Amino acid sequence: MTEHLWDLRERAYQRGDDDAADELIELARERGDLDELRTLAFRGNTDAQDVLIEMLAERRATDELREMAADGITDAEDMLVELANAHSDIPELRRLAAAGNEDAADILEELENE
Repeated sequence: MTEHLWDLRERAYQRGDDDAADELIELARERGDLDELRTLAFRGNTDAQDVLIEMLAERRATDELREMAADGITDAEDMLVELANAHSDIPELRRLAAAGNEDAADILEELENE
């Protein structure tokens, strides 16, 4: 397995082989390997970024999602809104709304009108 991973990494990182990158993403998802996903996402792979955001949300790793959102990754911010709404996290919704997130502001308004 390790040799296979090294081969996939070489193909994905050195040669830009999208099929190898896709396989690395799936293997990383199966193994729960956030570091592999971070590396691929940092290199611009949006599929890896999506899987990373999904896995961070599953683990409620809001600090890292906040960092990604602060770096301009709107999918991470959207996930923060989704998590805050799902868990009735009013302080987080307020923080997001204060930072200009219209979805968070809309959810807060709905909650206040209930």
